[in-house]
Amino acid sequence: MAHATSNTPTFYGLMAEFDSAQALMDAAVKVRAAGYTKTDAYSPFPIHGLSEALGFKERLVAPIVFVAGATGLLSGYGLQYWTSVIDLPLNIGGRPYHSWVSFIPVTFELTILFAALTAVFGMIALNGLPQPYHPVFNAPRFQLATQDKFFLAIEASDPRFDANATRLFLSGLNATEVVQVEN
Repeated sequence: MAHATSNTPTFYGLMAEFDSAQALMDAAVKVRAAGYTKTDAYSPFPIHGLSEALGFKERLVAPIVFVAGATGLLSGYGLQYWTSVIDLPLNIGGRPYHSWVSFIPVTFELTILFAALTAVFGMIALNGLPQPYHPVFNAPRFQLATQDKFFLAIEASDPRFDANATRLFLSGLNATEVVQVEN
């Protein structure tokens, strides 16, 4: 009985090391222009415009937080309306049952609570955290990404990836070093 061959690569990809943020940014623009789509960059500090240069356009947290905030708003207002007008209408001091002005503080607080908790947990979930292990941790010198070096990785699962051609391409971007990252 023959075993089916797998198309999954035997290694994670290639990683190039750069000495400056500008060199990383220039390389990211060229990598994206060359048609690579499964890439990621690592630096010791945020670099403005790097995510756009890599082609990250997915922004799911904002709509999710908006929906959660709207849910909190409707929940807070609805709970007070139900309690004050439908379930237990009490005439206190001649105030109307549906006194929307007195509903504002609780409505505001639930809006903020729902939105804030959703932002935290949504961001954690969409970032795939917690992730105690990632193949890039196997790259030599990767620990310098927290100090003073910049790294750009191209995954082997990228449709345009060819080990030799991609290595030559990354070397041509003035990378200090290009290494193979094992799974």
